[in-house]
Amino acid sequence: MDGDLYDEFGNYLGSDSEQEEVFEVANAAEAAAPQPETVSGVLDDAGMLPGPSHAVRDIVLHEDKAYYEDARQTFGDGVELLIMDEDAQPLEQPIIAPIVSKQIEVESGACYPIVSSEFMANLCDMPDLVRNVSVMGHLHHGKTTLMSMFVEQTHECSEGVVGRYTDSRKDEQERGISLKAAPMTFVMEDSRGKSYAVATLDCPGHPNFSDELSACARLSDGVLLVVDAAEGVMMSTKEAIRIAAAEGQAMCLVLSKIDRLIVELKLPPADAYFKLRHTIQEVNNLVASAYGPGAMALDPRAGNVAFASAKYGWAFTLDSFASKVYCEMNSSPHALDPRQLAQRLWGDAWFDPNTRTFKKRPVDTAVGSGDRSFVQWVLEPLYKIFSQVIGEDVALAREMVEEDLGVFLDDATYDADVKPLLKDVFVNAFGDTSGIVDMLVKHVPSAKEATSRRIELCYMGPQDSETVRQMKACEPQGPLCMYVTKMFPKKDCSGFDAFARIVSGTVKVGDSVRVLGELYTPDDEEDSVVGKISGIWKYQARYRVPLERASAGSWVLLEGIDDTIFKTATIVDEFTEEDMYVFKPLRLECKPVVKIATEPLNPGELPKMVEGLRMINRSYPALTTKVEESGEHTIFGTGELYLDSAMKDLRELYSDVEVKVADPVVSFCETVVETSSMKCFADTPNRKNRLTIIAEPLDKGLAEDIERGEQVSLEWPKKRVAGFFQDRYGWDVMAARSCWAFAPDSNGPNVLLDDTLPSEVDKSLVNAIRSSIVQGFQWGAREGPLCDEPMRSVKFKLTDAVVATEALSRGGGQIIPTSRRVCYSAFLMASPRLMEPVYYVEIQSPTDCISVVYAILAKRRGHVTADIPKPGTPIFIVTAYLPVIESFGFETDVRVQTQGQAFCVSTFDHWAIIPGDPLDDSIVLRPLEPSPMQALARDFVVKTRRRKGLSDSINVTKYFDEEMMEQMNGATL
Repeated sequence: MDGDLYDEFGNYLGSDSEQEEVFEVANAAEAAAPQPETVSGVLDDAGMLPGPSHAVRDIVLHEDKAYYEDARQTFGDGVELLIMDEDAQPLEQPIIAPIVSKQIEVESGACYPIVSSEFMANLCDMPDLVRNVSVMGHLHHGKTTLMSMFVEQTHECSEGVVGRYTDSRKDEQERGISLKAAPMTFVMEDSRGKSYAVATLDCPGHPNFSDELSACARLSDGVLLVVDAAEGVMMSTKEAIRIAAAEGQAMCLVLSKIDRLIVELKLPPADAYFKLRHTIQEVNNLVASAYGPGAMALDPRAGNVAFASAKYGWAFTLDSFASKVYCEMNSSPHALDPRQLAQRLWGDAWFDPNTRTFKKRPVDTAVGSGDRSFVQWVLEPLYKIFSQVIGEDVALAREMVEEDLGVFLDDATYDADVKPLLKDVFVNAFGDTSGIVDMLVKHVPSAKEATSRRIELCYMGPQDSETVRQMKACEPQGPLCMYVTKMFPKKDCSGFDAFARIVSGTVKVGDSVRVLGELYTPDDEEDSVVGKISGIWKYQARYRVPLERASAGSWVLLEGIDDTIFKTATIVDEFTEEDMYVFKPLRLECKPVVKIATEPLNPGELPKMVEGLRMINRSYPALTTKVEESGEHTIFGTGELYLDSAMKDLRELYSDVEVKVADPVVSFCETVVETSSMKCFADTPNRKNRLTIIAEPLDKGLAEDIERGEQVSLEWPKKRVAGFFQDRYGWDVMAARSCWAFAPDSNGPNVLLDDTLPSEVDKSLVNAIRSSIVQGFQWGAREGPLCDEPMRSVKFKLTDAVVATEALSRGGGQIIPTSRRVCYSAFLMASPRLMEPVYYVEIQSPTDCISVVYAILAKRRGHVTADIPKPGTPIFIVTAYLPVIESFGFETDVRVQTQGQAFCVSTFDHWAIIPGDPLDDSIVLRPLEPSPMQALARDFVVKTRRRKGLSDSINVTKYFDEEMMEQMNGATL
């Protein structure tokens, strides 16, 4: 038996012949058995046959055994294997970093549009039914609340979701103000039930963020101006009107927060009417001055003024009030015609109940009410609703609501708090916002009608080409053209999505387009790149609606083309039949005059911070970044709140590094107050060329006209430029025609004139070096000799030029630095001065706090220009000028010392000369002591030079040649 051949330990006990027979039988059986297909008989790298089974007799040496698969067997041949002898990764850093999700936006919650996204997309494809509107106004005047009311009436939202809906960022919700413009498209019906796509942009109201207003106005066709009925016209209201006028946009007015006249100010109805009329007149005065002659007046009878209280969910125009409120409640055959009634609900019109007619004079008070029709028909019912609902008698309130208004609410509604009850009553009594839709449809042109005007104002190419004709017609089948003015960050803040208006054509996901930067021209195509549209959305503040395609007249959010867009861009088809041009860059009302220096806490994270600076530079329209010669990275902004918001984004969204920030400082400018005391000249290094230049102050107001870019431009024909200088500033013909350049850029506030005479110089040789002289002039104007700050309001005249006849001797390397040096010498000989930016400050204060405000301003070199009482309120409006360098902490001082009763806002207004001579070395600056008034210029120059790593003293001699120094010494003797 087989069991007798082995012992209890399994050792073989039989003879060798029997063991050989067993092996032969086993080998024969193994040879006869079928082999699996995976076994090829070829040994692998480990000396084994591939597959799960191996021959029992295969011998594998110990050093050839493979206990684990290598990287090639595990991952394949296309994987690169890196072997590190030492782990260089920090212990606190995970081997596989988790996906970072930055919650910069508030969750949308349970809020869904009533209409489908397909219906909205189809409606947006009809430009005749699209209204593109920017909602503008002052801080806390009710813009965002008005937008939230639109959301409530067009969306199905759960309770508590709608509050400040378009403030989608978390920091906006925490601060309680809007920091970024938020787009949202509503499908709304007019009074006839016709649907329109009303695309709105909720703009910030703080003056520091007026750059957002400029970006929004460029894409819009009209402005919905929101003014608080109690506060009236304020600083941002004026800025919004100026921006709208510059863009040539239609305007409608919404008088919001009518409830404040009733609940807070407790004005009688007749006084409330005069308050509203005064506010409308204030707005009309500003509109007339901004738009010029022929501006359309805002008048409730014209239908372009609405009255609203978004807090309580109601808004109406006179037309909607007459048709909805009066005619629906009064079914009498003697009821008045709604249109005629609306025309008599404003102005000097009194209703006579006996004759049922309107009079132009007050009726007998014994018979009628003696009040104007607006007071009797509109304000008194509003006052009655507030007084009855807020009162304690619920039964009386219910009787009034049901009998007078015809509104029937359930018992649970009357048991609710006063605010929800008032809102339910007003919503049911005054209906929806169809009155505002009627106003926008009537007074704001459709996207198709307005595109032609936008092309004429903003497009920089010729207006007579076939492409421009199709663009003006807003043709969906025409050539693709889109204009980008804003960038919105993605959810992970790794990049941006471009917010654009489609001027013409149709864009689809996957299209290849060409992105044209601001510097693109058909002759210089360097600032252009080809990109691919990877996503299209309708941006709805807190959520996005994906689209496969979008056509002309719409606002869309584009993904995949953000890499090359800096501030603005023009997007066209990849291949076009005609040369395409770009749209004009944004014209910003505010100027970034406040700057801060930043550096990372960990020097090794400097690349991260630099990338973050690039990101915030693209996110904020007015923000600029710069690397100084000392190596510090500076950020320029419009104010403290603006820079605080930018730094929060830099730290938390775009760089994820700890950043140290220096104390804020301001940008200065260098100017002159006299003409150069002598003709300054400089020789080129090869002593073969000589330039002679004098400097003098520029005409008052000319610097501002040049900076606007619309009053004068050197791209105009020479005759038109000369006419501007002659007619506007009285220049002679020769000077007006000899304007060579502006500096430090094409819209810079400095001028270079060619004042040479053909009888004294060779004009052909002078024109040969003209470009080099201009480059040196612009270089010098960019960095002045006092403290490397830009020059401002200086006119340089080239009076003489000795030019070498050989072209090799008059190259740019010889002329450019010489031109810069002679500009410096002429500047220093013309009594140089330092200029500082000045804020226009507006302070709301009660009467008993005005003296405190005056004292705070006096300590900061500010001076009051006016203190005017606000009609109908106990508030005074104090306006003042305050140097920007003295404004840091000003708002905090005002709030603390007035115990929160006063509130101030400020915006850049003008440049002013700082008292004192910046070159006066005799002034002794003592540390930790304030400088006297006449030493301020020297103090600021020295501190600025120290901050930039320059010496305290200004070595003026290095800008003068030896021969000129001898002439100066001789003149002094």
